[in-house]
Amino acid sequence: MFLPSAVAVVLDRTDRRALPIQIADHLRADIRSGKAAVGLRLPSSRKLAAELEVARGVVERAYEQLIAEGWLVAVHGSGTFVAEAPSPVVTPTTTPKKTADKMSPRVQLRPGVPWTPPRASAAWRRAWRDVGSKPPPFEDPDPAGDYELRSALSELLARARGMSVEPERILITSGATHGLGLALSALRTRGAVLAMEDPGYRYASSAATACGWSLLDVPVDAHGLCVDQLETASESVRGVYVTPSHQYPTGGLLPVGRRNQLIEFARARDVVLFEDDYDSEFRYDVAPLPALAQLAPDRVVYLGTVAKTLGAGIRLGWLVAPLDLVDRIAVHRKRIGDFPSVPLQQALLSLLRDGEWDRAVRTARRRYRERDRAVEEALSSFGELRGLGAGMHTTLMLDADLAATVAREALLQGVEVPTLVESTRTHGDPGGLVIGYGRVESADLEYALEVIAECLARHSA
Repeated sequence: MFLPSAVAVVLDRTDRRALPIQIADHLRADIRSGKAAVGLRLPSSRKLAAELEVARGVVERAYEQLIAEGWLVAVHGSGTFVAEAPSPVVTPTTTPKKTADKMSPRVQLRPGVPWTPPRASAAWRRAWRDVGSKPPPFEDPDPAGDYELRSALSELLARARGMSVEPERILITSGATHGLGLALSALRTRGAVLAMEDPGYRYASSAATACGWSLLDVPVDAHGLCVDQLETASESVRGVYVTPSHQYPTGGLLPVGRRNQLIEFARARDVVLFEDDYDSEFRYDVAPLPALAQLAPDRVVYLGTVAKTLGAGIRLGWLVAPLDLVDRIAVHRKRIGDFPSVPLQQALLSLLRDGEWDRAVRTARRRYRERDRAVEEALSSFGELRGLGAGMHTTLMLDADLAATVAREALLQGVEVPTLVESTRTHGDPGGLVIGYGRVESADLEYALEVIAECLARHSA
């Protein structure tokens, strides 16, 4: 005996409640009213999902919730049945906080949030034990950063990016955006304009305007920054900010031809290139292309960070620049009392020296490669996927209205997925979903992709 039509679930897509909550609320009310009698066998999650035109995981979450509350009982090999009413009675308005949290939107496909291997936590603790064995620093540190750490980063850049960089050309920062702000402050001139990718990284644009620079938004395509658009740019353009390894957020990989074109433009116009080497640690199809800083060390400020390996909350990064600019930045930094943390630098040095950094990157790279393929398998039939083969996110290009609709409907099913409009400034919304898969659990990613695919299929029919 299956769930009768008299207690059929009706979903309201305009309801702000997540779909699993709506299903659970309908079934709970029918059980309490007697419409669904004790012992009634409910449809399988697959069957009810098909009837409601939702992902199977949506129904499974509703069933799991009611089983946890005691309204339903699952019998292995037989199905899911209405149980005796639980005591005390739990109504939607008296749901314990843990239950409410479980049913609220909980899968966040945020780009740029890394997964760290379990062993990295143990390595991090060991690093801090090393730090704790040293006396506390009583004097202001070198504004350019600890020389031993700069030497270790020089070795890392040579090993990971093929860059030949003297430690003196490295300056320790609190992250890539902080490094950009330091360099822009040191280079600022009256009326200076910074060209930036659009859509692009909002924190970078905010840092530029905070430093007194005006912005020129330059469009991007499937390969990244449209360098041709710079040829007619104003003579006031004194810098170009670019993410050539994995354009944020569309995922384009700037080809060698465009890299050379950009360098030629910079040299001809006396422009500084700010290279945010976003996601360069994670490539799965081909080896990383040469960094701009490797091709033109005299023209490039290279920005690196631990945010995509150890986490943004650590607040540690580095920049590489011509020696005279590093000296200018260090002088400016000392003048405003902005010094890098000594304990943080010592902890990172410990991780680099014992090889934990490299091991963490290798382990994460394998995990991201699998997720990159999972996104491709689930969504490639619905549109152009940009950024495959690299990084921690892939962007599905869609009509802007469709992207907004899918994001809205996915949120009702507990999946939060950003759209490109959130990173766009002046060139209009190109339309797309940004599928971040770094710190999401595998089961949650599978569910999220199923929800997104189901929404897309419904609107493509």
